[in-house]
Amino acid sequence: MQDIIKSLLESQIAECKVQSVEVQGNHFGVVLISPMFAGLTPVKKQQLVMAPLAELFSSGKVHAIDYIKAFTPEQWQQQLQQ
Repeated sequence: MQDIIKSLLESQIAECKVQSVEVQGNHFGVVLISPMFAGLTPVKKQQLVMAPLAELFSSGKVHAIDYIKAFTPEQWQQQLQQ
């Protein structure tokens, strides 16, 4: 399931790099980096991440996202330096 989630996100969000996908049963959490997140509110970031995964939710393969940590490349670099 991790590979499917990673592939969907990286193929449908421009310049996206999925840093990690944590799967526990039919719940998951994801950390991803893309310049597409620049200037977006947390809700807009969530919507951008959820859209490519809609089929997984509707099929029941995924029930819930426990967390979405969406960073721009600049924000990610700041995270690494902390």
